[in-house]
Amino acid sequence: MSGRPRREDAPRGVTAGLRLLALFLALLACVALATAVGAAPLSPGRVLAALTGGGDATTRGIVLDLRLPRAVQASLVGGGLAVAGASFQALLRNPLAEPYVLGVSGGAALGAVAALSLGFAAAGPWSLPLAAFAGALLAVGVVLVVAARTRPALDTRVLLLAGVVAGAFFNALIMLFLSLGRTETFRSAIFWMMGSLSGAGWSDTGLLALYVLPACALLMALARPLNLLAVGEETALYLGTRVEWTKRAVYLSTSLLVAATVAIAGAIGFVGLIVPHAIRLAWGSDHRFVLPASLLAGGAFLVLADTVARSALAPTELPVGVVTAIVGVPLFVVLLVRDSGGGSERIE
Repeated sequence: MSGRPRREDAPRGVTAGLRLLALFLALLACVALATAVGAAPLSPGRVLAALTGGGDATTRGIVLDLRLPRAVQASLVGGGLAVAGASFQALLRNPLAEPYVLGVSGGAALGAVAALSLGFAAAGPWSLPLAAFAGALLAVGVVLVVAARTRPALDTRVLLLAGVVAGAFFNALIMLFLSLGRTETFRSAIFWMMGSLSGAGWSDTGLLALYVLPACALLMALARPLNLLAVGEETALYLGTRVEWTKRAVYLSTSLLVAATVAIAGAIGFVGLIVPHAIRLAWGSDHRFVLPASLLAGGAFLVLADTVARSALAPTELPVGVVTAIVGVPLFVVLLVRDSGGGSERIE
């Protein structure tokens, strides 16, 4: 990563506002599409009637109780993962970093698999998300303790290595649980780890919003320090940034953001890698723009992916993580080739 973001790489003012408005309208269009498309297709008129309190009871139930909360939850999960990816990329000064690189998803998966294997998941609808969130918090704590014992300052290289090692250890424990569990447990665990929004409702969507929106707001408030950290810690310190406080605040808020999304929807890959990477390639590296743009674009991307997941082979539903991977891998290759072919000056 080299140098300060160039002036033309930092869209501000009217231009930035218009781009964010376009992304917001695209997100609304994706949510509207998600409420109309499915195993039982609905016309725009029927959807609008249901949203305004009209229409028949069946249509209102499909739109208001099934599709709309699922679309809103997908937008929160996708936006949260994209903001987390952009923040991790700035923290680690690596445009190819992604939200699960520091072991948070491994800890969440371990908590979920342990709950399924030990029978705790049958205690109630919130048991599995709570177990996953507890596992994610365990991963955050383990990585922080290892990093703190190694060096007093929060070295991002040590943080990365500790996350990779913790993730590998959690994966080994997951394999142990799965090998000793029953066939039904194995199937449920694998489906959860591939990501799914099939159980979305207004209560868990509201709870997710209480985690995602404040965390995203905090990270956006740290956009300028993230810009300076992306240049280098010495430069950031010289320009007045509280480097150690900023690194810890970014790591903790981003990890809790990822923990909340994984606990609700499982491990959904590629959203936090591709979306901020594409935004940087298209519009520059200023995090004052990248973070809100990632929130909107990540939400739109996952809403579309979830719509495909539940309607492509209806009535069979695909895990949404499968769709994001199928779309994400070739898209990432295209972005990588474009970057290496002359777009490297656009990335910090």
